[in-house]
Amino acid sequence: MRLTILGGGGFRVPLVYGALLGDRAEGRVSHVTLYDEDPARLTAMTRVLRDQAAAAAAAAAADAHGPAGDGPTVDAPAVTATGDLDEALRGADFVFSAIRVGGLEGRAADERIALAEGVLGQETVGAGGIAYGLRTVPVAREIARRIARTAPEAWVINFTNPAGLVTEAMAEELGERVIGICDSPVGLGRRIARLLGARPQDAWIDYVGLNHLGWVRGLRIGGRDELPRLLADTEALESFEEGRLFGAEWLRSLGAIPNEYLHYYYFNRDTVRAYQEAKQTRGAFLRDQQRGFYAEAGRAGAPAGAALAAWDRTRAEREATYMAENREVAGVGERDGSDLESGGYEKVALALMRAIARDERATLILNVRNGSTLSVLDAEAVIEVPCLVDANGAHPVGVAQLPLHAVGLVTAVKAVEREVLAAAASGSRADAVKAFALHPLVDSVGVARRLLDGYAAEHPGLAYLR
Repeated sequence: MRLTILGGGGFRVPLVYGALLGDRAEGRVSHVTLYDEDPARLTAMTRVLRDQAAAAAAAAAADAHGPAGDGPTVDAPAVTATGDLDEALRGADFVFSAIRVGGLEGRAADERIALAEGVLGQETVGAGGIAYGLRTVPVAREIARRIARTAPEAWVINFTNPAGLVTEAMAEELGERVIGICDSPVGLGRRIARLLGARPQDAWIDYVGLNHLGWVRGLRIGGRDELPRLLADTEALESFEEGRLFGAEWLRSLGAIPNEYLHYYYFNRDTVRAYQEAKQTRGAFLRDQQRGFYAEAGRAGAPAGAALAAWDRTRAEREATYMAENREVAGVGERDGSDLESGGYEKVALALMRAIARDERATLILNVRNGSTLSVLDAEAVIEVPCLVDANGAHPVGVAQLPLHAVGLVTAVKAVEREVLAAAASGSRADAVKAFALHPLVDSVGVARRLLDGYAAEHPGLAYLR
């Protein structure tokens, strides 16, 4: 199979390639094409993947207790890189979309402009997510049209944030052949299952909501819901990331475990203050960190393995500092080692790809069209729920309806997403202002107007709004 990664110079590409190196089954990916508009990022990432393949081959040889080259070899997918989108898409069986319109410079500006108005500028939540969506949706729609024309049989797996919104935009052209993924629900379900003494693969996770706006409402092991047992145990509840963020008392009040991103809603004022007082925003930190990484990884004449070593160091620091301001608000300190493990979005993507390509049925939490799953939303709305996956794609599983407090958040945020889609289609400034003003974390129409003015002045990608 041939896989194309859009945004192929992106920092998380080695996670995907590493997962492919471990795939030994028939019908595995034999060729990876990296597409990116930045040649320097492509060069650096190609070197990291080359180092990964060499390290995997050396490890395989060492495991065979023989000299390097005498043991089993790793059948690493071939890698090519290009800045031509149509060339990248031709012949693709699967397309991973992981673009970042405006780069990390744009993310840092999104955060700075929002915080100056006293509102949250996070990448996918609140004003920052809206600004990012307004920049990204027109580009995502054009990419979807190019895929439909150049690789109409390809399945598209969307990583691009805001994942639910972008998946819904691409589905206008691609229908059920685009599926969004996120690692947050996967990581949350894994942590809860392990606390309850179960293997994650043996647990059924009752998760429902939108991307970065969902709740685990039950976790069934052997047909029995074990979540109430966890909710009753304060020590166990506050022993993992989400329990420490939200606190046992609030989780028991909800009767559910929220996705970590709901901390921005439930503790908004505290979080905004922490972000305003921080030395730099998350986007600015990642921008500066990755400048250093790409310069080091792309350096000509560096010894073998240097690019991968630079990536490993950078990733470890990135994971350790994730949501640091939120943990400061909760007073929980640094992340535990058990929480540093990736949610495994690359493993979700590989499992999704395998289930479709080989018709190996799997159950995964994905971003898909609602259909009749949640009665409070229309059929075209993209939601995040457990899905059964087979050769015909992902099919949402029927779930119990949301409680009223969750209905309010989900419908309000979906209304905002629809205004972003409308603004991106019409170029209407009024639609864009409405998107900002309707968001639960933006508290004034006046603030909404100033936000849009600030973002339009900063981002050339918003010049289409009038």
